[in-house]
Amino acid sequence: MADVEPDLEGYCGVISARRGDDVLGEWAIGLADRTAGAPNTPETRFGLASGTKTFTALTVLSLVGDGLLRLETPAREILGADLPLIADDVTIGHLLSHTSGIGDYLDEEVDALAPLSVPVQQLDSTPAYLPMLDGFPTKFPAGERFSYCNGGYVVLAIIAERVAGTPFADLVRTRVFEPAGMDASGFPRSDLLPPGTATGYKDDGRTNVFELPVVGSGDGGAHSTVSDLHRFWGALLAGRIVDPSLVALLTERVTPDADDGLGYGRGVWLDDDDLMIVGADHGVVAVSRHHPPTATTVTGLANAEVPTFGRVSELMGAIQSDGVVPAE
Repeated sequence: MADVEPDLEGYCGVISARRGDDVLGEWAIGLADRTAGAPNTPETRFGLASGTKTFTALTVLSLVGDGLLRLETPAREILGADLPLIADDVTIGHLLSHTSGIGDYLDEEVDALAPLSVPVQQLDSTPAYLPMLDGFPTKFPAGERFSYCNGGYVVLAIIAERVAGTPFADLVRTRVFEPAGMDASGFPRSDLLPPGTATGYKDDGRTNVFELPVVGSGDGGAHSTVSDLHRFWGALLAGRIVDPSLVALLTERVTPDADDGLGYGRGVWLDDDDLMIVGADHGVVAVSRHHPPTATTVTGLANAEVPTFGRVSELMGAIQSDGVVPAE
């Protein structure tokens, strides 16, 4: 690994490469808090933005495993009179795979960084998102094609809360974070971040506190560390979070080419053998790429809008070509 290092120019965050129990390399760059002058470290918590969707999908699949939901369950069956523009044929499976065709409150095919339609401080629980999700007509019939849908994952969080009778953040904690040993992960309030959490910064130097919901839900807002994300992949593939049959559903290539040659399963991006968590938003970039045959994880977490996906991909490629021996 001596000659295998990421491009760190202009980066602000942490990049980590691990294989099994071995840390192959970790690089912490820039400040977690510019006012206090606190540096980023390998232990710093970062926002994951849409990387949260992987945990949402697993939470929902765990409810499938418990018999509380099925992939074929119509969303309308749980939503009742709420969100009436969601078509009757939209199912849990469609929402998980971004093939529901429902209208999106934040349509990335139009503007991935559009301002929210309600004050962010009002978004302090999953039910509080309902007014923001309402009023968007169907884009296309369910199952017709892939179209990345942020709102669909908030709908999944609403459904999960209702069938389990438990707040969404608590569901993710008990069904994903705790089984995976992810002790540093959670859904903190953006105006009450715990110590050791990076503040997200926009390109103009301001923080992202007025851009993102005060408490995240199914499509974003979870925070984690590079260590926790490596633990996550190991726990997932060892069957410690959900049954292997449900892991297979998560990682099944539902859409072979969702974007730039990447496939998509149900909450996970797929690039050949690599499984990926990917997220980006105002002042947040998160990419965790795991290669199951060698138990290698490369994660880049940033608290500024800096190129991260390419850095992580290139570092993984360099590690694999550097003679990494597959884990037994």
